[in-house]
Amino acid sequence: MSRHSIVFLGTSAFAVPCLNALVRDRRFDVQLVVTQPDRPVGRKQVMTPPPLKVATEELGLKIAQPENLNSQFSIFNSQFPNLDFLVVVSYGQILSEEVLRWPTIAAVNVHASLLPKLRGASPIQHAILKGLNDTGVTVQRMVKELDAGPILTQRSVPIDPRETYSTLHEKLATLGAELLLATLSLPLLEHEQDVSEATFCKKFTKTNGVVDPETMTALQIDRMVRALTPWPGVTWNGSKILETSLIETRESFPLTCTEHSMLFITRIQPSGGKVMRGEEYARGHRATLSL
Repeated sequence: MSRHSIVFLGTSAFAVPCLNALVRDRRFDVQLVVTQPDRPVGRKQVMTPPPLKVATEELGLKIAQPENLNSQFSIFNSQFPNLDFLVVVSYGQILSEEVLRWPTIAAVNVHASLLPKLRGASPIQHAILKGLNDTGVTVQRMVKELDAGPILTQRSVPIDPRETYSTLHEKLATLGAELLLATLSLPLLEHEQDVSEATFCKKFTKTNGVVDPETMTALQIDRMVRALTPWPGVTWNGSKILETSLIETRESFPLTCTEHSMLFITRIQPSGGKVMRGEEYARGHRATLSL
């Protein structure tokens, strides 16, 4: 049985289930994994490999970490000249048209939204921030414009009322792996995206996680906590809010927000301190919280 040759590009944990699925399926031959270089992480700036590198090493696959794949493409093209598929999942670099023409069948991308909705770098977070009832995964044939390629396959999933980034990320990563195998196993049938329906989302920075109860409702802050934990995190009064509720719990303390709404903070971490239950934090801050 002939096997489809694949070069896999990815970086974040979202890409790991897709890589594992391709390796387990005997119809595919992952010849190379390309990921981002190790980066310094945290206050101590410890050099840390991307999650996909860790997974690739565990699988015993060949790996490359170019700083810029486009500028070094001739090296890879000479080593893998007869490539069937280029599979790109959460890689983090814009690819040149030359790279996209590399495979003989197609360069495909797994994207965590129902394109053309939520094109860009943070579709999972924005699906929660917008209060959407559902989202999904799209496998698209790649073009130079970001997330604008023809749709090959697409599947939706409901967003639970208390969905968090972590739970939705896991759900979509699993679905992405299933959809990728189904797509590559059949003749590629594509249809163009409706450009008039396109929406966009950008990368987050730490400043995007600062909340102000005097100008934001409880629902807005609650969505931010569920969407932006663990990155970039949600901060208030110098503390990081880790978990919230829209109903009172035994472990929470109330925070009055705009439009007479009430948010209940269940877990919080003061700057430089340990993670605390909300009511535990409130006991030490009664004067400032006016409880």
